[in-house]
Amino acid sequence: MTMQTWFITGVNSGFGRELAEQLLSRGDRVAGTVRRKGSVDDLQAEYGDRFWVGHLDVTDLPRIREVMDAAFSDLGRIDVVVINAGYGLFGAAEEFTDEQVVHQITTNLIGSIQTARAALPRLRAQGGGRVIQISSVAGLAAHAGASLYHASKWGVEGCMEALAQEVAPFGIEVTLVEPGGARTSFSSSSLQLGEPLAAYDGTPAAMVRVFGHTRVPVPGDPVKVAAKVIDSAAQKPAPMRLVLGSDSYQGVTVALRGRLAQVEPQQASAAETDAGT
Repeated sequence: MTMQTWFITGVNSGFGRELAEQLLSRGDRVAGTVRRKGSVDDLQAEYGDRFWVGHLDVTDLPRIREVMDAAFSDLGRIDVVVINAGYGLFGAAEEFTDEQVVHQITTNLIGSIQTARAALPRLRAQGGGRVIQISSVAGLAAHAGASLYHASKWGVEGCMEALAQEVAPFGIEVTLVEPGGARTSFSSSSLQLGEPLAAYDGTPAAMVRVFGHTRVPVPGDPVKVAAKVIDSAAQKPAPMRLVLGSDSYQGVTVALRGRLAQVEPQQASAAETDAGT
């Protein structure tokens, strides 16, 4: 197997950490980013020069390009860019502060866009590569109590689907990964709740409050999820979407069928607004 070089944002925990560990253990090189210095010292000690680490908070938008350029300059070529850093903000839309809203969108959506944009000139110059965006079932299905998280992930979905068409002529392929719930540290370290408003007590939006004090059982195995993501990088052509988890498959298919059921009966009335009708 030919050694590849991967760039992964957010390798200190969750899917990012699992991806880095599996890739390094099989002999690949990894350029990983962390917000907290020292959080991956164990991997650096074990893998040495094969593990390049950059300090990055993706809300620091100018820093994204600095870190990306440094990784390409130091490593020469990067075959796969994994955009993974992000977190979940849950609660009713009016339970958040303005600062929380901006931070969620900046981290999950704008940070993802800017990471891809920083990588594209380098990938074009080297004649191709792969961009893998970690999205979520929440990018295709929506539920009360997650409106801002959905806003960030739905934005990512549209951006990356269009981006895939834009960069295909340059040999760059794009995959959106759609995991369901997985047994990572997401619920303890990457999940934030808005300040509850009494008006929402007992409503569907309040259901997410359980995340704050109860560990919700989820089916996904992060080891298996990471392995599937790694395997997808070798698929030709790249899958546009990689659905991982039985809960994700169910959530996505129910949502898409529901949308079709809303739209299809409107075929005739939609045409009534065409010019000349």
